[in-house]
Amino acid sequence: MPWPRLPGDSAVADMREENKEAANGCGKIRSGAQNGAALLALMEKTGYSMVQQNGQRKFGGPPPGWEGPPPPRGCEVFVGKIPRDMYEDELVPVFERAGKIYELRLMMEFTGENRGYAFVMYTTKEEAQLAIKILNNYEIRPGKFIGVCVSLDNCRLFIGAIPKDKKKEEILNEMKKVTEGVVDVIVYPNATDKSKNRGFAFVEYESHRAAAMARRRLIPGTFQPWGHTIQVDWADPEKVVDEETMQRVKVLYVRNLMISTTEDKIKAEFNKFKPGVVERVKKLRDYAFVHFFHREDAVAAMSVMNGKCIDGASIEVTLAKPVNKESSWKQHFNGQISPSSENLLGFPNKEDGTQKSLGKPGSLSVRLNGQHSPGPPEVERSTYPIFPGIKLTPISMYSLKLSHFSSAVMHLDYFCHKNSWAPPEYCLYSTTGQDGKILLVYKVLISSIADDSQSYFMPEKLCTTVEDAKELAAQFTLLHLAPEQAYIALLSLKAAWWDSKANCTPYLI
Repeated sequence: MPWPRLPGDSAVADMREENKEAANGCGKIRSGAQNGAALLALMEKTGYSMVQQNGQRKFGGPPPGWEGPPPPRGCEVFVGKIPRDMYEDELVPVFERAGKIYELRLMMEFTGENRGYAFVMYTTKEEAQLAIKILNNYEIRPGKFIGVCVSLDNCRLFIGAIPKDKKKEEILNEMKKVTEGVVDVIVYPNATDKSKNRGFAFVEYESHRAAAMARRRLIPGTFQPWGHTIQVDWADPEKVVDEETMQRVKVLYVRNLMISTTEDKIKAEFNKFKPGVVERVKKLRDYAFVHFFHREDAVAAMSVMNGKCIDGASIEVTLAKPVNKESSWKQHFNGQISPSSENLLGFPNKEDGTQKSLGKPGSLSVRLNGQHSPGPPEVERSTYPIFPGIKLTPISMYSLKLSHFSSAVMHLDYFCHKNSWAPPEYCLYSTTGQDGKILLVYKVLISSIADDSQSYFMPEKLCTTVEDAKELAAQFTLLHLAPEQAYIALLSLKAAWWDSKANCTPYLI
């Protein structure tokens, strides 16, 4: 869209009252010239520049008098549910309440309306956190509430279908051959055979741009390392938890455990350096959460136990990252998948009223502090006409790619078939809630699991519909049997968000 013609300075004062009425939602829709006048007045008042390109309008970046590099990661917030006829002259004063704006990027339509969301970068992380605290669910116009949460440039790609005998160094060298800016490769050992990987890896790049360019180069399928066609998509970025919250954490996350290692064994090992400090242990497949009575003991144990061997496996120990409830409406796109059933489907938790992360397309629309908030864009799911004479070929669902499945129920069925197991059996149970509602939960039975590990799985949450209960149970089962499969099952929902993020960056268009 071309930049609107701006009237002279004399016209600005005449339009201020009408702009105020429009800002209150009770005036007429402003014309392009009126918008131009309001934006010109904003630029004159603040000294910031404004440029429109590639479907976005950038205010600042850098601001007047700025010296040095741009602010670090963690200084930007995502703003959603912006009224389509609201522009920078109304948004900037609101977001300046939290601190100095480095830049504001408003996504624009060709019609001249905004696209309902923007990115605001502050000069410090503290200002960004304050913006989330005071402006999330802020009533920006009568009856119009915006959502504000942290925004991070994703620098990590998910690489799937990697031969399981490849080591970290081999994968790192292969990625460096064809892509630029590779910083590190994260490879997880197989749960049952620590000498093998799990068939996927995460590649960390030096910048979001480098990761996006690498994804574009790898995704067509022309690059086949070791003679294999790999899967490439955006990975979840690391969950960001504010420093104040992390200072209160007294739970350790322990990974790379042997499946045979028991909770009692883990508790005993962590109690060795100081008896009686561990409150409880919760183990899931090859990882566990170790709860301590006091934080200082947890920190000390992390330092002592990281890299130690338990039952022949070298473990990795870090502080567990809690869910940030203030920004939980977006955690399903930028948080780590949790093995707890309460972090799967996007249902309101009846205990605390907060929204948990999502795992099915139908749950993309979430609640934001009681207000209905559409999440980031869904993956397009289209129908096409069947024309006369079109050839239809019978096909087995098991010959399709994982990207053809959008539900955890289908992914679990596919996973069982791939491992030559019997199809999962779903046993439905019910109870009556305090309000008299019938609440449902499924137990999943997989009778032909080859090893001695658990063969039935049941989440710890109840649902109000059969479909939701079945989806939750399937997700819970996948996260125990194959965390990587559950991860892939959610990738199609997350990719659309990061694609839109990349496309908002001028140098990627």
